[in-house]
Amino acid sequence: MEYHDYYKTLGVPRSATEAEIKKAYRKLARKYHPDVSKEKNAEARFKEVAEAYEVLRDTAKRASYDQLGAGYVGGQQFRPPPGFGAGGARPRAAGGDPGFSDFFSSLFGDAAFGGFGGPGPGPGARARGDDRRARLELTLEEAFGGVSRDVRLQQAEDPDRRGASRERTLRVTVPAGVGAGQVIRLAGQGGAGPAGAGDLLLEVAILPHAWFRLDGRDVTLDLPLAPWEAALGATVSTPTLGGAVDLRIPAGARSGQKMRLRGRGLPGDPPGDQFVVLKVVLPPADTPRAQELYAMLAAELPFEPRAEFGGD
Repeated sequence: MEYHDYYKTLGVPRSATEAEIKKAYRKLARKYHPDVSKEKNAEARFKEVAEAYEVLRDTAKRASYDQLGAGYVGGQQFRPPPGFGAGGARPRAAGGDPGFSDFFSSLFGDAAFGGFGGPGPGPGARARGDDRRARLELTLEEAFGGVSRDVRLQQAEDPDRRGASRERTLRVTVPAGVGAGQVIRLAGQGGAGPAGAGDLLLEVAILPHAWFRLDGRDVTLDLPLAPWEAALGATVSTPTLGGAVDLRIPAGARSGQKMRLRGRGLPGDPPGDQFVVLKVVLPPADTPRAQELYAMLAAELPFEPRAEFGGD
């Protein structure tokens, strides 16, 4: 395995103080943090910096590492000297830490992070950063057609979370047909960690719509009709999420009658449907002429709306 010169990685002398090591780490971690860095191989460099800091910030680990002396060169093939470990280093545990290098594991083992499969991790045992959750609110039209959105998040200023928080913005591409409660996972956009950042989990919430009601992938629309459209039949321009369509209303349609537009709900496999609930709306009798016309209808049409109740 290759020898890792942790002092060289952080750019500090072997005599560096704890404060100097911490300052160097913060500077490099900001430079190579996967969330913000545009440097080539930023994630790999971030892991190297995190590994170096994990060793040099810990008094026991640093003392064990310093036992190796300064005669090694970074990249040189390395094996721990016979009897190494008296100063606190530990033999490699089975499996190795997935976040740090084989070199690190050969010196400190998994126990350096609380072990795997043991009595449970201690503070700092998680090498990978935490997953984080946020709510992503979409209009129904955005859920139907897909959208690119800027999501603003608060995060710690330095990756070990002890600095002041700052805001960052992510550009998120939402696929067409996303449903309420669905989770969009953005890999590597969660909390920072030595083995890489966790994920950001965006839970979709679809905002109420003025016209449509959402049920899974299906949508429902109440469609107002004039009495003559319902009685005589008509072709009515009807809103859908994909644009207006001409809907043929059969003669004698009733208020509350439901019609189906197949595949006009949210996209998917299969796509949802749109249900159209007919709603007969009466014109107001708010002028003398309107009142006269209603009187003519009452006189001319043999219509008894309560015939089902029986009686005369």
